[in-house]
Amino acid sequence: MSELFDAVDALVASRAPLPPAEERKRLRQAHGLTLDEVAAALKVRRATVSGWESVKKTTEPRGPEREAYARLLDKLAELYPAPAAAPVPSSTFTGQPAPQERTLSTGPPPDAAARTAQENTPTAPASAEQAVPRPALTARATSTSRRPGTRKAAAAGPPAGGADPRFENGPLAVIDVEDGQVLAYCTGGLVLDVPAKSIPALVEWTLKEAKLGQPKLSGPGKDADPLLVLTEAALERYGLPVALTEEERLAGRIPESHKVIKQLARAEWKLTKRGFGPWARIYRPATGSERACVQLCIPSWHALDSRHWGEAGQLAPAELARLLGVYASRVMTPRGSTAVTGLELMTALHPPTRASEPDATGKRYSEHNPGSLGKDPVDCAPCEAPDGHPLLKDLPRFHVRGPAEKLFEEAYDWARPMTDAECTLRHLVGIDVNMAFAAGANGLVVGLGAPTHVKAPVFDAKLPGSWLVDLSHVDLSRVKVGKDKWAQLDASLLPSPFTPNGERPEGPAWYATPTVAYAVELGYEVRPLEAYVRYDNGRYLDGWYNRLRDAFLATMADLGVHADMEPAGFLAAMDGYKEHDPQLAIAVSAIKATVKGGLGKLRERPRGEGWRPGEPWRALSRPTWRPDIRAAVISRTRINLHRKIVKHAAFTGQYPVAILSDCVVYAVDGTSPLDFLPYRDGKPLPGGFKLGINPGLVKHEGTQEVLWGEEVRERFNAPELNLARYIKDGTVTDVDNGE
Repeated sequence: MSELFDAVDALVASRAPLPPAEERKRLRQAHGLTLDEVAAALKVRRATVSGWESVKKTTEPRGPEREAYARLLDKLAELYPAPAAAPVPSSTFTGQPAPQERTLSTGPPPDAAARTAQENTPTAPASAEQAVPRPALTARATSTSRRPGTRKAAAAGPPAGGADPRFENGPLAVIDVEDGQVLAYCTGGLVLDVPAKSIPALVEWTLKEAKLGQPKLSGPGKDADPLLVLTEAALERYGLPVALTEEERLAGRIPESHKVIKQLARAEWKLTKRGFGPWARIYRPATGSERACVQLCIPSWHALDSRHWGEAGQLAPAELARLLGVYASRVMTPRGSTAVTGLELMTALHPPTRASEPDATGKRYSEHNPGSLGKDPVDCAPCEAPDGHPLLKDLPRFHVRGPAEKLFEEAYDWARPMTDAECTLRHLVGIDVNMAFAAGANGLVVGLGAPTHVKAPVFDAKLPGSWLVDLSHVDLSRVKVGKDKWAQLDASLLPSPFTPNGERPEGPAWYATPTVAYAVELGYEVRPLEAYVRYDNGRYLDGWYNRLRDAFLATMADLGVHADMEPAGFLAAMDGYKEHDPQLAIAVSAIKATVKGGLGKLRERPRGEGWRPGEPWRALSRPTWRPDIRAAVISRTRINLHRKIVKHAAFTGQYPVAILSDCVVYAVDGTSPLDFLPYRDGKPLPGGFKLGINPGLVKHEGTQEVLWGEEVRERFNAPELNLARYIKDGTVTDVDNGE
């Protein structure tokens, strides 16, 4: 009998009533759903759903698809009742007939919208930026008629509006094509109709009508140019290839002969030297203070590196707009890769010039902005120059510089064999320092100008620079761990703080100021032989650190991980936090990559272009090419980590078995960091490791069995294989055993 009832139910469902095609489309758009999303949910093709909504030639769903489709429309109809008819206003353009209006949806009444906004306001945003509501009710406007309607966003980001009316629609838009119409998905869920039929027209529309952009981050700075992200459908619509050929990919651009580039040239638009590539900048020379520049981001050309942006390039337009909007509002509008953006953020917060005070005639001039790196590049010291730099062109060919010739401040890559006692323990537990390099930049005094060479200087820990000094006498078996307090340690189980590989130095070598200062802190005298110091200095990276820290903490708070959590609650919140909101998890990854990439750009190496050793390369022409600043940050980061390791060893007698950059592995009996990190009455060891989400605090990186570590080292015949590299998931790849 039940089978008969099921058959009857299916028969009734197969004739489920459906609203007209116009209403189906209105309901879908009111909830911010794309055709792709509906098609995926109903397991049909996109074209099938489009046919169900087609006014000219409506097709009807059948079978189980009809039942599911009817259920979807019924649910949406409850949320978005059909609006009452409203008179159409006359055109805002004087002397022209009213343009053809598109059917626009209306959302819930104002009180419902207010309730929705209130319900979706996060309780504790950890940033000065406005928190990320999801979803939110926002406006959809047509640029042709300027007649706004309302719709609910599929995936809202930061509100499109803001204090600056010039950029009321947000910093960026994702350009897509749906049902033959070009749409601009903005942040906050706003969707604009785009009338442009070519790339030059799209640029004109963006600058004149779209109201996209972002206010400057610093008083003397410049407003951010609007960013347009082109989907594959938009590329096809505007005559651009969906993917680059192998030759174009290697060149990083499409050829100058492409028809779109010719269109831009005819319209008197210019491209930067990098041409029309994944991150293209289209501009006209500035007139006065007015800039005319639009940046394009093309995900299908690999603009969004999957190492940092994950699957962002495959997101639906509204979701991608939300993700990039979060990043733009909390960091800045992307200017290229995360590395490029990290470097650009430094300049945006400390512009090289500012307007002077007015002279007698009231005229202002451009002058150096104090605290910035200036507008002209400065030469590094010879010891700070990477191999192949023009400063080293007179060195003999194939000459290998040693520690006494080259500053080599890098992150840790160190490991040692486990002791017999450690082999009796059950687990290896890895802890990872949050935003370690950002924390290393916090409060760091760095050089702003050119170096001064000094012979036999007296070391000054407050003076940034590079010092040639012998630190081989520093003995880690007896170190100072507090005022008039010394600790006896097993130096054979500790890495040296002065070298990336953890080996004890054998003579004079070049070090950045934080490294030498740590030798003094450990209780040892230092006598530099010479130095390159920078008397013009300051805390250049403080604003950069604060901005990225706030972005990181705010986004983690949206994912349910807060800065004031107890250790056990923090570990629980970190377990699977990415599943709370995969898009925001991508934003976290991009923020962290912005830190590392931005610092890496300070010492950017040649990128092809026919470069030969001894010749200058393009990056050297930037004021932000500063290998000394990068070295100082890495030095301080490594020293910060070693200081915690020493404090932990002095208090607990536990020593690390492996360190990779900001990850430290200990052999312990338990499986959690709480099983070996010393907490007393809920308080951590002063100066040691502390669990938490703030930069400089640690999280759980991974746990594996001690037997796993020994088996891996034996299998690859590598007794000092760095297990920190594989502690996260236990997967061992790219092993170099020296053969």
